[in-house]
Amino acid sequence: MSVSAFASPQRRRVLVFRELPAQQLALLQAQHEVTVANPRVPAQQAAFEAALPLAEGMIGSSVPITEAMLDQAPHLKVISSISVGVDNYPLAALRSRGITLCHTPGVLTETTADTVFALIMASSRRLVELALHVREGHWQRNIDESLFGRDVHGKTLGILGFGRIGQALARRAALGFNMPVLYHARREVDVAQQAPELLGRVQHRPLDEVLSQADIVAAVLPLTPATRGLMNEATFARMKPGAIFINGARGAIVDESALLRALDSGTLAAAGLDVFATEPLPMDSPLRQHPRVTAFPHIGSATHETREAMAAMATRNLLKALAGEAPEGLYAESPEPL
Repeated sequence: MSVSAFASPQRRRVLVFRELPAQQLALLQAQHEVTVANPRVPAQQAAFEAALPLAEGMIGSSVPITEAMLDQAPHLKVISSISVGVDNYPLAALRSRGITLCHTPGVLTETTADTVFALIMASSRRLVELALHVREGHWQRNIDESLFGRDVHGKTLGILGFGRIGQALARRAALGFNMPVLYHARREVDVAQQAPELLGRVQHRPLDEVLSQADIVAAVLPLTPATRGLMNEATFARMKPGAIFINGARGAIVDESALLRALDSGTLAAAGLDVFATEPLPMDSPLRQHPRVTAFPHIGSATHETREAMAAMATRNLLKALAGEAPEGLYAESPEPL
C-alpha cells in the first residue's frame, strides 16, 4: 500500500499490544487515540480483542499476529513491530490486505552480536557452569582437567547468515580474537562495500564446508520457510567432531531433539542457545538441565539502551506511516542476505 493513504492529519485509532516506554506512549497519545492492551496478559485479552475492529495502526512485539486477528481488524493499515524479525506476522496475508509492516533493523545489531559472542565465550570456557561451581561451594581446590574449557582465540568460526548481525559478529571474531571466519549465506556479500574492514578475513563457503570446517558454528539468520529446521540430524552430523553450536537466531531453525542427540553422542561438545522452539523454555525441556548447554532467556537485544532505541524507532515508524510519510523501517521481503 502507499503511505500517502494516511495523508490526512486526523487522529487515528492505535492499538499498542506490548507495553511502550512512557515517552514513546506519550508521543502516540498526543497525536492519536491509543488503546494499550497486551493479549499475553489474561486481564488485557478482552481489551485487545475489543480494540481490533477499530484499529488503524498497531505497535508491539512478541505476540503472533494471526490471520484471524486480521479478519477482526478491517480498518488496519499499518503494523509497527518492535523487532527486526518478522516471523510473528503472516506476510502473505498482510500483502493481500494492503497492510504496511514496519520493523527496527540496525538499532539492535551490535547488542545482539555482543550476546552471540558472549554465548561463544560462555560455552567454550564453561563460564556459567564454573560460576555455579564457585557459588555452590564446590571450589575447594584448583580445578582439574574435568572442568577445563576450550580456547576461543584462533579457532575457526562458521556463521550462518551474513547480514548486519553476522557481519558484526565476524568483526568481533576476526578483529578481536584472530579467528578465521567462514560464512554461509543465500548469496555472497560484497565485503569490500559492506564491511571493508573484513576484507581477507572472511570467506563465503557452501553450508557443508562451513559445518565441517568450523570449530564453532553460530546461527544468526532469519526464520523463513527455507531456514526452518535447517539444523537437524543430518546437518549436525556434518559438523566437525567436538564443535560448538550457537543459536542467536530463532529457535525453530533447530530440531532440538536432534541437537540433544548430537550433544549426548559427543558429536557436539557444547551448545549456547538464546532462542528456543517454545519460549519461555518449558520446565520439562531437557535443555534446561543439560550439562553442556548454556541457555539464555532470549536476551539478544535486552539492554536498556537498545530496547529504548527499538521502541523509539518503532514509534517513529508508526507515526510516519499514519502521517502519510515513508517510515525508516519499512519492511522489505528480503531485508538482508541470508
